[in-house]
Amino acid sequence: MQFFSTRGGEGVSPAEAVLMGIAPDGGLFIPEAFPQFSLSQIAKMARLSYPELSAQVIASFLTDFTYADILKVTREGYAAFSHSDTAPLVSIGDGLFGLELFHGPTLAFKDIALCVLPGLMRLSMEKLGQDKTVLILVATSGDTGKAALSGFTDKPGTAICVYYPKDGVSYAQKRQMITQKGKNVQTLGVEGDFDACQRGVKAIMGDPEMARLVGERGYAFSSANSINFGRLVPQVAYYFSSYVKLLSAGEIELGDQVDFIVPTGNFGNILAGWYAKQMGLPVGKLICASNRNNVLTKFFSDGVYRAGGTLHKTTSPSMDILVSSNLERLLYHCTQDPDLVKAYMEDLAQGRDYAVGNALLNRFSEDFLAGWADDAAGAQAIGRAYRRGGYVLDPHSAIGRAVYEELPATGNKAVLVCTASPFKFSSDVLRALGREPQDDEFAPYQLADVTGLKLPMPLIEALTAEPRLLDTCGAAEMGEALLAWLDRAR
Repeated sequence: MQFFSTRGGEGVSPAEAVLMGIAPDGGLFIPEAFPQFSLSQIAKMARLSYPELSAQVIASFLTDFTYADILKVTREGYAAFSHSDTAPLVSIGDGLFGLELFHGPTLAFKDIALCVLPGLMRLSMEKLGQDKTVLILVATSGDTGKAALSGFTDKPGTAICVYYPKDGVSYAQKRQMITQKGKNVQTLGVEGDFDACQRGVKAIMGDPEMARLVGERGYAFSSANSINFGRLVPQVAYYFSSYVKLLSAGEIELGDQVDFIVPTGNFGNILAGWYAKQMGLPVGKLICASNRNNVLTKFFSDGVYRAGGTLHKTTSPSMDILVSSNLERLLYHCTQDPDLVKAYMEDLAQGRDYAVGNALLNRFSEDFLAGWADDAAGAQAIGRAYRRGGYVLDPHSAIGRAVYEELPATGNKAVLVCTASPFKFSSDVLRALGREPQDDEFAPYQLADVTGLKLPMPLIEALTAEPRLLDTCGAAEMGEALLAWLDRAR
């Protein structure tokens, strides 16, 4: 399997794609073809453990490595999860199923990929004979940062710097990041929003002078955001696993289509579901659920991606994003035209809207439905889910449920991709349940008392640990702050 940039150029190997993270031209790596799984092969996945199923999916793309190599990585990565099933599927009332992706060490779906990516990078370094320390840059809207820090802490041959919007993450998310232990980690609170963080990371990684400066210090850039294909591909596996769980439970027959409701910000999670569909999984509609930052809802409605909108702070901060990077991959797959994709991305970078036209919009409508809900609708969805079935949603998953409830029924079974533990957003969940939180620090304990749920140990540790990583910088100073940290770390 070779990988190519969405903006053209020569192919690279899977190991090169994983280590580089982003293509030299600023594009994102995509596979030359989609591996195919027949219905009979999918049915046999029901016999596999989650690490085995995940390794099978990952190995079908990353052909530089053996299945045995990748299985070792997935077994080691998912051993850190608190649930034996890694990604359990549960009934959450009203005929819906919840795919719980928050049982990892940082209580968010990003753990599914970021417990595996360090091992994939290690395999890639060995394959390519990489002798420099891999310097991983991460822009986070809340959950990716802690998951990446947790995954790469004190991993040999790596260092990681996470940029987050200083005033744009929840209390628990910030505590999880700034209390991270480890000798090879740094966080920088940026004066700006997530899009500023993401633009800055892309600019740093695409700057030859920055590459030279970090190279002189013994480092080579990579990324742990979903712009890195090695971050994206482990997410494909849980779409397969949830389907075969429904099959084993007798909820569907082999070949029946299943809809997936995906709270969406940077478009990586839902794109993984689209990849699964291209690989043969009987996916019906992928429901793209946005919060008030509804640029994707508008895009799937009229085909216009609007630049330069106003970012709204919401109770679902991991979705407070206006530039959805992984949409670039979908545009390439559906047009096969790197020059057109490059033109779209240049328009966006210059603050100009771009329009894809009716033919492409009709192509998207075959696979996607889109909608949005505001904070109030999300809070109401949390309350309804708890009253009707005793299930506690986090604000992001609640946006998904709220959107789904307003869409016309398709007749398919539906899975809500539950992306985070409600305890990471305890104050907002308590308000949605009609309780006034005491304060951000004690709200998780209060939520546990109200719902009877057990407070996760990783969150207890984050709430009680001493903050270590308190550096901040302006959006224009991200590169300078990175070099200063590398110099201090020498």
